[in-house]
This record gives sequence, structure tokens and C-alpha cells, in this order.
Amino acid sequence: MFAFTQDVPIGREIYARIIDALGPEPLKGQLLHLVVERDNGQLRYFDVWESREAFMTAMDTRIHPAVDAAFGGARPGQEPTAEPLTVVDLQGAVIAAAH
Repeated sequence: MFAFTQDVPIGREIYARIIDALGPEPLKGQLLHLVVERDNGQLRYFDVWESREAFMTAMDTRIHPAVDAAFGGARPGQEPTAEPLTVVDLQGAVIAAAH
């Protein structure tokens, strides 16, 4: 398993554009994507993937193109820092949100 948390310098509006650009098909290998809003209005992601390789494939083929589209053609120059997480347990049902 590969997991991380990441603070991203965007708010709900840009996030919604990214989700729209990703489309309804689930990202292969993604087990959990939780987004919370921080006090400053920016977002924090918690992601759990089957493997680092699944995450990197999704980044190259789906996520980066969606972020590029959300920013009008080119995402900001630097990727936000990701803090690795060690998953001890992952339980519960995954519910696909309608976008």
C-alpha cells in the first residue's frame, strides 16, 4: 500500500474543476481519497493507493492532465509536498460521490 497526506494551495472551486476534468471513471488502484478544508480555505488530501506504481500511473495518465485542464492548460510549476503515511488499517465502504 502507498499512502500520503498533502496540503494543496487550492480551494473548492479549482478542486471541483479538477474532479470534473477527471470524469466519472474511478482511478485504477485508488483505495481512498479524502479531502478536507482547512481553516485557511485551502484543501488537505489523504490518499491511499494499492501501490506507488498505481499512483504514479494515475498521476501521469489522468491526474496531471485533469489539473492542467483545471488551470487553463498548465498546472503550477511545483507539486505540493506529500507526507508519507503508514497505513495500519483500512476499513469501511467506499462510496463514489456523484459529480
